[in-house]
Amino acid sequence: MSSYPESRSVRICAPRPGTPVTIEVDGHDVASGVEAYRITQTVDGDPEVTLYIQPGWKGLEVEGMAEVVAEPADLRHVVLDFLGSIDWRQLDTAVLARDDLDGEPGELTRGVLSQLREWAAGA
Repeated sequence: MSSYPESRSVRICAPRPGTPVTIEVDGHDVASGVEAYRITQTVDGDPEVTLYIQPGWKGLEVEGMAEVVAEPADLRHVVLDFLGSIDWRQLDTAVLARDDLDGEPGELTRGVLSQLREWAAGA
């Protein structure tokens, strides 16, 4: 039995990096307003889900017990997961094939950063 008087049904489906995450609260899709989430659970307790909502997002109303997170989410794990999913061979090939390399000092570093930004943006 939950220690909270009004627990919510939460469904999170994160199939793999780079694919859309499904986040539902009581059957309502809230993924578009969530920056990050954290799931914690003690050995003898119920799971707790903390949703880090984008500033100004109005798509979720909660009555009863809720934790409101006002600070930005720590997204280092997202960056680490993204970088960990990069195949260096694909990155090497993509950077060397770029048409914006200019022969100037630092061109490869600029190319790598540009390529990673494009991949992160879904391009």
